[in-house]
Amino acid sequence: MRVSSPLWDALVFAAMVMAECASIGLITLSKAAMSRGMSNFIFIMYSYALATLILLPFACFFHRPTLRPITFSLLCKMFLLGLIGYLVQVFAYTGINYSSPTLSAAMSNLTPAFTFILAVLFRMEKLHWKSSSSQAKSIGTIVSISGAFVVTLYKGPPIMMDPSSSNSLNRLHLSSQSNWVIGGIFFAADCLLSAIWYNFQAAIVKEYPEELTLTCLYSFFGTFHSAIGSLIAERDQSAWILKPDLALITIVYSAILGFGFSVGTITWALHQKGPLYVAMFRPLGIVIAVVMGVLFLGDTFYLGSMVGSITITAGFYAVIWGKSQEEKLDKGIGVTSLESSTERAPLLQGN
Repeated sequence: MRVSSPLWDALVFAAMVMAECASIGLITLSKAAMSRGMSNFIFIMYSYALATLILLPFACFFHRPTLRPITFSLLCKMFLLGLIGYLVQVFAYTGINYSSPTLSAAMSNLTPAFTFILAVLFRMEKLHWKSSSSQAKSIGTIVSISGAFVVTLYKGPPIMMDPSSSNSLNRLHLSSQSNWVIGGIFFAADCLLSAIWYNFQAAIVKEYPEELTLTCLYSFFGTFHSAIGSLIAERDQSAWILKPDLALITIVYSAILGFGFSVGTITWALHQKGPLYVAMFRPLGIVIAVVMGVLFLGDTFYLGSMVGSITITAGFYAVIWGKSQEEKLDKGIGVTSLESSTERAPLLQGN
């Protein structure tokens, strides 16, 4: 059940800002850990498994009095959702391994554009070419995709970097080895699957509004899929051994703040506000990623990233504006028809 009040809206807003900060923090930390040899496949599997162990007692405690029966149909949907979520993680961390958290945050703004395209293809979103709102959504989608090409294919000169000279030399060395084109392709696939995940999860949470239980089931099936993927992709037995180093810290962070807090918050916000509201917080990640990348990774913020990010964000908010205008129009039509029927009712009754 959705609640609408200024205080409640502020709570949802604050929770989504915290979830976005936690997600970008995880991306930055995982980049540092993978640069030291951590396997992204093993990292994803252990994160899912630890998150499941942490979420299970909370789900049983908080939802036990009102727990609805878990049907076979729901389990099948969560199995598929877990597979999509696992592929999202694989593409995202592979892209980070090739590039940087800054590129990840910039490309993530493609998710709303892909969400809009999928909604039109599956007739979940109406498109009227003569309407200014539909034109804004269509043009905004094209602009966002164009910005993604700019970020991926053009670096340009550096405009923001760590002032430390030693870090600068190291950063230039890492920069020459990074393949941003391949990273951008993986991030584009990640955004497409994320758009599918948002819409699918929103449909599931409407059917079964127990957010904590759904998050626990998602982590469980994610563990299953990631275990199979790790057995296939990672043959080095030493990669499975956990040591008290940065990799272990990253796994614990991912399980608690990544899969536990962020996914749980997003699932709850999807139930409260819908997928479009959740996607609105993606541009915030650019600023967070740039600051964290420069301060903690010695990353460089390039002119191409800035131009592309601005382009993507402008296109994204054009889509949001078009959507908001349609919602206002729909509400206005509903109110007008209600007032008209109310005014006519006494005349009909009098006759």
